[in-house]
Amino acid sequence: MNPTDQDLEACASEPIRIPAAIQPHGALFVLRPEDWVVVQASANLRCHLGEMVRLSARPEGEIANHLDAISNWYRSDEAFFQTSLAGVQMTMIAHRSGGSVVVEVEPADPRPLDQVFASMRSFAQRLASQPDIPSSLDTSAQFVQRLTGFDRVLVYRFDTSWNGQVVAEAGNGNLPSYLDLRFPSGDIPAQARALYATNRLRIIPDADYMPVPIEPSDDPVTGAPLDLGFAQLRSVSPVHLEYMRNMGTGSSMSVSIMVDGKLWGLISCHSVKSHLVPHSIREGCDFLAQSLAMRISAQERTADAASRVELAQVTSRLLARMSSAEDWVDGLAGEDVLLLSQVNAAGAVLVTDSAYRPVGNVPDEASVRGIIAWLSERQDRDFHATDALALEYAPAASFSHLASGIIAIRISELYPNWLIWFRPEVVRTVKWGGDPHKLVKESGRIHPRVSFDAWRELVRMQASPWQEAERAAARELRSTIVGVVLRKAEELAEISNELQRSNQELEAFSYSVSHDLRAPFRHIVGFAQLLRERETLLDEKSQHYLQTISDAAVSAGRLVDDLLHFSQLGRASITNRPVDMDKLAAEVVRTMKLSHMERSINWSVGKLPVANGDATLLRQVWFNLVDNAVKYTSTREQADISIGGEQVGDMMLYWVRDNGVGFDMTYVGKLFGVFQRLQRAEDFEGTGIGLALVRRIVDRHNGSIKAEGEIDRGACFTFALPSAERKGRAIA
Repeated sequence: MNPTDQDLEACASEPIRIPAAIQPHGALFVLRPEDWVVVQASANLRCHLGEMVRLSARPEGEIANHLDAISNWYRSDEAFFQTSLAGVQMTMIAHRSGGSVVVEVEPADPRPLDQVFASMRSFAQRLASQPDIPSSLDTSAQFVQRLTGFDRVLVYRFDTSWNGQVVAEAGNGNLPSYLDLRFPSGDIPAQARALYATNRLRIIPDADYMPVPIEPSDDPVTGAPLDLGFAQLRSVSPVHLEYMRNMGTGSSMSVSIMVDGKLWGLISCHSVKSHLVPHSIREGCDFLAQSLAMRISAQERTADAASRVELAQVTSRLLARMSSAEDWVDGLAGEDVLLLSQVNAAGAVLVTDSAYRPVGNVPDEASVRGIIAWLSERQDRDFHATDALALEYAPAASFSHLASGIIAIRISELYPNWLIWFRPEVVRTVKWGGDPHKLVKESGRIHPRVSFDAWRELVRMQASPWQEAERAAARELRSTIVGVVLRKAEELAEISNELQRSNQELEAFSYSVSHDLRAPFRHIVGFAQLLRERETLLDEKSQHYLQTISDAAVSAGRLVDDLLHFSQLGRASITNRPVDMDKLAAEVVRTMKLSHMERSINWSVGKLPVANGDATLLRQVWFNLVDNAVKYTSTREQADISIGGEQVGDMMLYWVRDNGVGFDMTYVGKLFGVFQRLQRAEDFEGTGIGLALVRRIVDRHNGSIKAEGEIDRGACFTFALPSAERKGRAIA
């Protein structure tokens, strides 16, 4: 630990709750509840109460008359006991500390309480009429200044890092204005803030006071120092008194503003000279501060509720778009204005396993994917919001002009699917009350700041903070997206199940019909041949009729065989093994050469990568594609047919190219359908099932096929198969 850290830690851990001394404007004594004997007392007790209170004895006189009331209070749940000592014109306040009762006495306020209550009633009415938080703060500062008589009253608000800003001010001109100045968190250490949250009032009537010791300093029974955390008279840190003198203030008072149970800020009062505010007025200021806190809470909740309603309407409209769109991603990203309005962002990116959709002003894709990788490693993996991304993710400094603030929601538990909103850097000048980065050291200890002159700092790489309503809207949209995705998945599953049942029924029907028709067509061919051999005297026309019957039956039989094969493919199991595609292609080419010896065909066969799949079915793919190439080049004097392949990453690509009649790409979508032909049946023979069969085989191998062609300029069929290592479909 470096020396600076040691100094700061020592300052933050100063024992401010157990100073063993009080301020001299009042007196203190400690009672033992068992017998109400005084066990500790401030050294100035006699100056305030004479002989009524002495160490090691029960109080006497007017105080003794209140012991029964104190005893009853001690057994209750009330935090404080308060009464007046009319004989000595003092106010007496008691509270518990450990197992003891701490009693404080201060001079009473000479003003009648009715006057104070009337002022408070007037303030309550004025506060209720204020339209917003700034006007409520101004009204409160002005009223406290008039009620207490301090030279200057500030309303001081904490930010999320516990830096403070003066957001309202009232004064008489005796002290300089601090309005809008900011003060670093170190000016009020963490333990002091914790004490403000439990003991809402603190007054220092004279910054030059001499502390009055408590005798004895420790509890005579337990030996522990007396905890004065709830004492109004508690002596304060010398560092704080030095801070006050550096500010040019001779007295101060602070009242905590607790909003929804948290320390929101302070009402901080100062005067040039010493100034004592009676306890009753301080209590009135505490009541005022808590009334202000309730007003702040109500106004913040009202603004938040209005914002939530507005953003909920945006969510509803986005839900409608997503629900009505065929693809929810298109429905969401297509509404760019609504999507950005969801959290009042300048840009957004929707990233799924199959889509990257930027909207508005966003960093480049590589930067966005870097953010996603960083988000995926965090513990808050489903939601993260920040207005200073570069402080958490250093690479963001290079694109802070686009993304200094982000809200990110994860929309899938299985895949890195994210929706991220972006806000740009807002360069602003912050006006501090002195240099917040400067430490004042002397004689080995840290000192409070000396200069409170305005010091300006240029703040970079920070965006406008995300409001809680915007964060809630982002979470709500995440739930909406997850709901839409689940519903779409259920709908697709239902459609898939229905299609599967329909396909099974169709395949069963096709198999049954194809199987049952094979024998009749064979009979027709056979009996036509027998009739032709037996009736040798038939004229030429009759012989032609018999030949036509025979050819039609053969063609129908071939069609039935193809249909049977096509229907069987849906149920056939796939055996995945390495397949020598060079061997399969060579066998098919050899068969074609033997079948078409009369043709002039120029064959070009390249080296083919090894595939992973079912060799028998893949041979059928090669046969149909090559047979198509031979068929549709039949009108060429010289046919050119090339076969090739290559490995691209973890995909295997194969193709068959020819210089045949080609086809019109307008109708390429029909090419792989059953019975779909782009050429006239009388020009080229075939059943119209071959390419549908090819596509089904390739699909069963988790691959894909595409075709490219030009009329009278040939065609090229390319199919892609995944390697054994690849997960997912291969796209040709």
